[in-house]
Amino acid sequence: MIEKVLNSLKSKKWYKNRVEHIRVLKPQEAVYGDTKAVLPQFIKNYLHKNNIKLYKHQCSAIDLLRGGKNVIITTPTASGKTLAFNIPIFEKLSQDKNATALYIYPAKALANDQLKSMKELEKYCGMSFNPEVYDGDTTPTKKRKIRKDSRIVITNPYELHNVLPWHHQWENFFSNLRFVVIDEAHQYRGVFGSNVAFLMRRFQRICNYYGSNPQFILSTATLANPVEFSEKLTGLKFNLISEDSSPKGKKHFIFYNPYYDGVGKTTTHVESQGLFQLFVLNNLQTLCFTTSRKMAELIARRSKKEISEIDESLVNKISAYRAGYLAEDRRKIEDNLKNGKLRGVTATNALELGINIGSLDSVIISGYPGTLMSVWQQAGRAGRGTSDSLVTFVAFQNPLDQYFMKHPDIFFDKPHEHAIIDLSNFQIIKGHLMCAAKEMPVKPNMMKIDFETGVEDHLKSLIGSRLIEKTNKGWVYSGSEYPPFKVNLGNTSDEIFKVYYKGEVLETMDKRQAYTEAHHGAVLINQGETYIVREFDLAKNVIKVVKKDVNSHTSVQKDIDIKIFKEIEKREIGNLNVSFGELKVSEYYPKYKVLEKSKVVSVRNLKLPPIQFKTKGMWFTLPESIAEGLRCAIDRKEIFEGGIHGLEHAMIAIIPFHVMCDRFDIGGVSTPSHPDTKMATIFIYDGFEGGIGLTEKAFHLIEEITRMTYELVRDCTCEEGCPACIYSPKCGNDNKPLDKEGTLFILEQMFDLMEMER
Repeated sequence: MIEKVLNSLKSKKWYKNRVEHIRVLKPQEAVYGDTKAVLPQFIKNYLHKNNIKLYKHQCSAIDLLRGGKNVIITTPTASGKTLAFNIPIFEKLSQDKNATALYIYPAKALANDQLKSMKELEKYCGMSFNPEVYDGDTTPTKKRKIRKDSRIVITNPYELHNVLPWHHQWENFFSNLRFVVIDEAHQYRGVFGSNVAFLMRRFQRICNYYGSNPQFILSTATLANPVEFSEKLTGLKFNLISEDSSPKGKKHFIFYNPYYDGVGKTTTHVESQGLFQLFVLNNLQTLCFTTSRKMAELIARRSKKEISEIDESLVNKISAYRAGYLAEDRRKIEDNLKNGKLRGVTATNALELGINIGSLDSVIISGYPGTLMSVWQQAGRAGRGTSDSLVTFVAFQNPLDQYFMKHPDIFFDKPHEHAIIDLSNFQIIKGHLMCAAKEMPVKPNMMKIDFETGVEDHLKSLIGSRLIEKTNKGWVYSGSEYPPFKVNLGNTSDEIFKVYYKGEVLETMDKRQAYTEAHHGAVLINQGETYIVREFDLAKNVIKVVKKDVNSHTSVQKDIDIKIFKEIEKREIGNLNVSFGELKVSEYYPKYKVLEKSKVVSVRNLKLPPIQFKTKGMWFTLPESIAEGLRCAIDRKEIFEGGIHGLEHAMIAIIPFHVMCDRFDIGGVSTPSHPDTKMATIFIYDGFEGGIGLTEKAFHLIEEITRMTYELVRDCTCEEGCPACIYSPKCGNDNKPLDKEGTLFILEQMFDLMEMER
């Protein structure tokens, strides 16, 4: 079937023009190994019964873990990472009748999935470890039983966060804790990663109190900085297992460009929808990844409608999948994908994680998901084992997607990105100090070790807010609210909005999502159904919708104001000054557009207060001589304003090439004269309260980013600028003014200022 689809893509005019590149990733034979010491008989029995031979990298991991080392495993999807750490853990628990192990997964679905494989291995042990999932869905009665009887507990960071103040209930488990597994650890980056890093420090403080010092095992996708990342996440030293010795089938990797001619007759999502239908109709079980919840819903909805006219039996074999669905709905979709009842699923990156959904024939990546790591995680969903598979990367008309279409070798050869964890976010530290003070008294000299940073300023802030007080044993929490409820691990904002339909919660979202997706009058899509927002209550964080079948969708306009709060660091690169520091950002949402088939039908006003936050970012100024030189060289209205605006957009598009983030995690502002600098200034900042280290990394890579930005704009085939170079899909000013020629002129002048060769 794959060959038939490939022939269609290569031969039919509509497809073949859009196929920019096909890379065949060769199959790989397995390399098997042996552990240094003999495995227990029950492990041998399990491996024999399931026809499993250990790969070389699994044996290396087992040997290190048996030797008491902390280990991070970064081999690809379906390479047997889980078995590599389960074997030494089950071995230890069989030897020490008191030993316990804690498994932490970023999502409930993963926890439930892994429980099944643990219970299967437990059958061979001759003893009961009672592995159980302990999360928000677990009943109070069952939780008491788990704390009493289970030696293996599977949970997630959110539940652990809520459990720590009740650590006395876990004394037996924590005092005998030998292993902590953090699976899918690459998910813990950005705000989430910084929060989980402090959660791990709080957790270790409690383990040490009960006399345990567990080994840590991290399992993750391929990263550029795995050891640095693991040490920042936990504060511990790690050994790396990165060489993959598992077998691989042949993978056909297609670069599909709807904008091959620089224009594009349809959109990326429409093309992805067409490919999705082609693959499903050709009996390829296909998973289509999209970059937004709305698109996952739309592609599934439209595909059902169009496929019904060809083969009505396939309609119920297509589904969307995304965060926000109820747990039972998600599990049903996962099971139906695994057992083959579903032929096609459109999903957000919620299915990128290692949930066992079986072997798929094909994956469509509808738009670059923001990181190369995510691309390979998504691609790894196709062709488990030695079966052949098909991966189709459908490009957006944005700079980074188009850069990859024109430079596929860079895509395949580039090292993966750095995963960033920032341990200096004031807002995050304060929240975890409150939690730590609730769990047990805080002693500043000890907390400096635990939190790896001075905490005196943060303590003073909490004292001033009357949230902690001094006692003979140390500082303790004195606030009225339960601290874990005040700390949202996934965001620096604690404002969660609930969307109601007929009195029932339809879904939840944070404040920025509410402003952009569910403002008054917005069209909201959930599981293929369209709803109109009728009430938006900011005071109660409540949104009420009515169901209405419409063909339109909505898009909000955003304006940004920025102020320099404090310069932290400055670099002089030749004659160009680049600064990094603290900024205050105000986001305004004055209007929204109603669109039908990408055409604006109407523009309507909104009355929303601004979202304001302090963050960190970098900025650089351009001397007036550049503006004067540009205006003399090219006599065109707003040439300089359009030039710096295009430069801002192109730089933001390139940063995710170097730093593990999405372009939507970064904001930017360009102005011909900023009140704080009195000069033309370009700002690029982290789009999160307190900053999370993204632009700090970019600040130190500004030379590489500038060079790549120049190549991107210079090599684009358009004449006046387009989404492949200087246009931005999230521009609050409708991409006006923009001037490609002006952007190139400014970049060339920057090379001169920085004393760099072009």
